[in-house]
Amino acid sequence: MDKTLKAHVEYLLCIRIERVTAVSGGDISKAFLLETDTERFFCKVNSNTAAFEMFKAEKEGLAAIAATKTIATPKVLLCETWETGGFLLMDYLEAKPPRPNDMELFGHQLAALHQLSNSDTFGFPSDNYIGCLPQSNKEHLDWAGFYVEQRLRPQLRMARNAQLLSSKEIPSETELLKICETLLPKVEPSLLHGDLWSGNYLIAQNGTPYLIDPAVCFGHSEMDLAMTRLFGGFNSSFYDAYNEHYPKIGGKKERCDIYQLYYLLVHLNLFGASYHRRCKEILQRYFF
Repeated sequence: MDKTLKAHVEYLLCIRIERVTAVSGGDISKAFLLETDTERFFCKVNSNTAAFEMFKAEKEGLAAIAATKTIATPKVLLCETWETGGFLLMDYLEAKPPRPNDMELFGHQLAALHQLSNSDTFGFPSDNYIGCLPQSNKEHLDWAGFYVEQRLRPQLRMARNAQLLSSKEIPSETELLKICETLLPKVEPSLLHGDLWSGNYLIAQNGTPYLIDPAVCFGHSEMDLAMTRLFGGFNSSFYDAYNEHYPKIGGKKERCDIYQLYYLLVHLNLFGASYHRRCKEILQRYFF
């Protein structure tokens, strides 16, 4: 963190920062632990021209989750433009390795978030980002239509334009919609974290689960669950607790594949051809 930003934060919060330490903060932004004699803060800084819009969307997503009073999120203190980009300042949360009882609580709280539906439409009032990719949230009355139009098609188009998928590997819009209308159920909109992999939650020292780095929208609750399983899955106590709140219905494997397709396409567009095989397998299995 440069001295001018440090001084700017000190001025805005009327504090004196004694120590600045670079910490892990993901692949997109630089992250720092700021320490005074009595307080600690977490600051993300990014010089990309879209950084402020990304941080503003993150702030809005955290606020939407916090407003449900079902699961904790870090408190955002500042979200501002800075030079060519922006910065986001939050309370610092010291994490601990999750224990089974922590993950059990996390499962119950995520289910509570998903069950508290306060939207009549799928989507969100504003667009946001997944990673550094723009994510459109234009509202729809129909879940399958939203998922095809606002999730799959933009990523497929991006992959084709970047020559990461060929035109022959991409199903038609008609086929996408037909299969999704067949496999995806009629559901009530749930507020989703939207990017729920293991790096986007933490367990605080007192055992409280926190959600971080959201890509929120109102959608089908199973989409968050599909993302949790994409890279190995969470602790079994998390799923056992979550499933206490939802009846067992058939077709979960197929829906999990369809929902993971979105996240795999995002990874294809962010990180390149190493994700091509998994995207192609799901596309071929369900849409051709």
